[in-house]
Amino acid sequence: MEDTATFERTDPAAPLRQVGALIRGARQGRKLTQAQLAERVGTSQSAINRIEQGSQNISIDLLSRISTALESEIVSFGEQKKNSHLRVQGGRQLHGTIAVRSSKNASVALLCAALMNRGRTTLHGIARIVEVDRIIDVLRSLGVSVVWSPDGQDVEIHVPDDLSLESIDEDAGRRTRSVLMFLGPLLGRYDTFALPYAGGCDLGTRTVEPHLIALRPFGLSIEATAGWYQATVAPDVPEELTVVLTERGDTVTENAVMAAAVRDGVTTIRNASPNYMVQDLCFYLELLGITIEGIGSTTLRITGRSVINEDVDYWPSEDPVEAMSLLTAGIVTDSEITVTRVPIEFMEIELATLGEMGLRYTRSPEYAAANGRTRLVDVTVHPSKLHAPIDKIHPMPFPGLNIDNLPFFAVIAACADGDTLIHDWVYEGRAIHLTDLTRLGANVRLRDPHRIDVSGPTHWSGAEVSCPPALRPAVVILLAMLAAKGTSVLRNVDIIARGYEQLQERLITLGASIETFRD
Repeated sequence: MEDTATFERTDPAAPLRQVGALIRGARQGRKLTQAQLAERVGTSQSAINRIEQGSQNISIDLLSRISTALESEIVSFGEQKKNSHLRVQGGRQLHGTIAVRSSKNASVALLCAALMNRGRTTLHGIARIVEVDRIIDVLRSLGVSVVWSPDGQDVEIHVPDDLSLESIDEDAGRRTRSVLMFLGPLLGRYDTFALPYAGGCDLGTRTVEPHLIALRPFGLSIEATAGWYQATVAPDVPEELTVVLTERGDTVTENAVMAAAVRDGVTTIRNASPNYMVQDLCFYLELLGITIEGIGSTTLRITGRSVINEDVDYWPSEDPVEAMSLLTAGIVTDSEITVTRVPIEFMEIELATLGEMGLRYTRSPEYAAANGRTRLVDVTVHPSKLHAPIDKIHPMPFPGLNIDNLPFFAVIAACADGDTLIHDWVYEGRAIHLTDLTRLGANVRLRDPHRIDVSGPTHWSGAEVSCPPALRPAVVILLAMLAAKGTSVLRNVDIIARGYEQLQERLITLGASIETFRD
């Protein structure tokens, strides 16, 4: 096994955490305990634990001994970064308990929203993923102070009076669509500004027009020139404003909410998304002194403030898409696992649909998340004989089935008796990526760019697959490999790190056999 990291520019403690994560993954791939590794390299178990947590400096000599013991080149210096791949030994049941971590989408929105606050914002338990790192890179390029806590769990943000808009990190901005969510906060501070064209997953045409429609009532106009969005903000916006969104999109709603929060006046937003990341954003804004009526509904009435200077702490809620990913791992491997800290309000339709397909599961009583607002439960899935649903499976805006959870039903349907139609009406390209399941033995037929037919049950078998260029389908292929007997290889898996923190290492704790290697 070869597993190599090249150091990249980030906060000072990040390289130690990166190396620690690689050592932990390589050790687990070799099925060694910390004590066994410590014995091989001549150090203590507690030292190995600190190294894996990224809380202890490590000498080149010790790093070399660890690399030899694990038969893995942990770190390379000055070399071009190599492609990362996963080798999976599938066809085994999982077991144990795993906790859902904080929401990627909420974390990104909250980082953007922190631009509105002149005081201190501390976000606790924020997702340590590539998408978050890219937004932080953009923030820092604007002159914002973003400092991680020593344990890498929390981030403290201080925004200067004047942002260095001309110094924006163009490269980081182009690699994430989330940079669009700077529009709302910035239009409250500047008459003109520019943002780089946004990137992200390959999911077909994803127009920015709904964002522009949502923000025009706030005086924003956009001209696209030479790879940049050139923004101009008109000053004559009425104090009382009503905005009707033509698309009930999550990020579109977040942009409108932030634009409403940074103006003196009252804004009513209709056809708003009440989804989990929007609620997290509203809970944070309330701490900043913004009055928001109708949280959790499609009509929001927001009383904003043009000057915000508050010291606040906020804990993003848990991620329902990660919860669905982990539950799916147990379902497709016919295992009994417990997933804790599941945000049940945003998983009820998914669990009801799975129940209709024959899944046996139990759930704990509800308890509160760290933010005091989100309702959590623990869900245990049990080995079950699944059957296809009577009706098609399709997403809807919240409180319907989450669009990001839809792809997981493709691999679940492949484990069920009968035929299932999955209709992904939002993205015209994502369904195509799910046909890669056929490489592992599934019977998946593409009707058109939005619909697939899945017939089961599947006799999964190992194969080599190139990672789809879209986050959720990529994870779906990985989960199918856990069910597939024999050896599978998933190539070029860096996209998974955009939305998941150490997913493969965490699956290993449930008994999965996953090995990271590079070439």
